[in-house]
Amino acid sequence: MCGRLTHRLSWAEIHGLYRLTLDPLVGRNDMPARFNISPTQTVPIVHNDKDGNEIAQEARWWLVPFWAKEMPKAAMFNARIETVATSGAFKDAFKSKRCLIPADGFYEWTLNPEDPKGKTKDPWYIHLPGGKPFSFAGLWAHNDKLGVTSCTIITREAGEPVSQLHDRMPVILDPAVYDEWLAAETGPGDAMELLDHHLDGQLQFHRVSRDVNSSKFAGDPGIEINPL
Repeated sequence: MCGRLTHRLSWAEIHGLYRLTLDPLVGRNDMPARFNISPTQTVPIVHNDKDGNEIAQEARWWLVPFWAKEMPKAAMFNARIETVATSGAFKDAFKSKRCLIPADGFYEWTLNPEDPKGKTKDPWYIHLPGGKPFSFAGLWAHNDKLGVTSCTIITREAGEPVSQLHDRMPVILDPAVYDEWLAAETGPGDAMELLDHHLDGQLQFHRVSRDVNSSKFAGDPGIEINPL
């Protein structure tokens, strides 16, 4: 799964990842570094406009389908690859509202082996070598009735090395398939095949401070902590 992420990229770095032709946030200062983004908070997303141009905007990380009459109470921040093309909540977005969600890391948790009650969790920071920025495969939607633009991150069964921490993980797309993933001409079948083009095997991880266990913690969780 993916329940927390980090975003410490400038808008210049985001532009370097994509083919953005227009930045709707031009004139704004760069976003502050964010070390502990939780579902329902805003994240930047990149998607194609009606003319096929890549644009960037902010979206609520918890998908609100275009047809929803109220904010969903069910967890909508992740979409499982196994059902994303058929689920009533996600299938419309999977057909025509695919996006990229830039980030530079995310967290996963394991139980602390020294806690006999099994209540203490150890956070692990997962990233590409050198903190290289990447893109989650995502879906987005705009709900006119509720006035909200939102998104979700697609997840799949975890492979190495993340499977050492958890049985699920987000799909981190290979940049070579960004254009095809966003293209309106890409049908659901082809889009599903694109999800096999990922960077998941390149990921690294290390322990960080348990301060990050609280969603209210907004600081830097610190340098690497050796596992106990």
